[in-house]
Amino acid sequence: MTFILGLTGGIASGKSLVTNYFLQQKIPVVDADIVARKVVAPKTPTLERLVAAFGVEILQADGQLNRSALGAIVFHDDAALTRLNQLMDGAIRQEILTAIAQAKKQELPLLVLDIPLLYESHYDQYCDSVMVVNVSLATQVTRLMQRNNLSAIEAHNRIQKQMPLASKVAKGDVVIDNNGTPQATYQQVERWLAHQNFKRE
Repeated sequence: MTFILGLTGGIASGKSLVTNYFLQQKIPVVDADIVARKVVAPKTPTLERLVAAFGVEILQADGQLNRSALGAIVFHDDAALTRLNQLMDGAIRQEILTAIAQAKKQELPLLVLDIPLLYESHYDQYCDSVMVVNVSLATQVTRLMQRNNLSAIEAHNRIQKQMPLASKVAKGDVVIDNNGTPQATYQQVERWLAHQNFKRE
């Protein structure tokens, strides 16, 4: 029986830190961001649908998706962002459900679904448990400013466009406090793994 763990958090909350720890432990992870890039590779049906919706200006000369051009279109246009999410969701969901089916067929002990919009896109319905990576708002703003070279106002605006992290924490089954050192975060994840007693290589 394969245990499906959903992993989510807010922007700059440190979810990738937890993902990397799972990978270090040889635990398979389905990363929704990687899946999202895969489904818009050149000549894929999803990329063709995006071009039909937003125009050829979202393509680079080599046929790859120009993410910054697409981002410029949707970032300040809620209707365009909704349209983008609708176009992407079906293809991404199919890839993730296929990965879950394969993990169950192989009888893997644990599969982690790293999905930023896990609750917003209702992926929690496929999970046995959901782990939320949590930080304080002040930490989130500081890390986002440093990571993306943003002003405090820009960082706050990006955070406010997402479901509040506190709402995700309230819904989550396991909460990882990432306000401290990476080592402190790893220890919390390791405690959860030890408690679950999954068979490991």
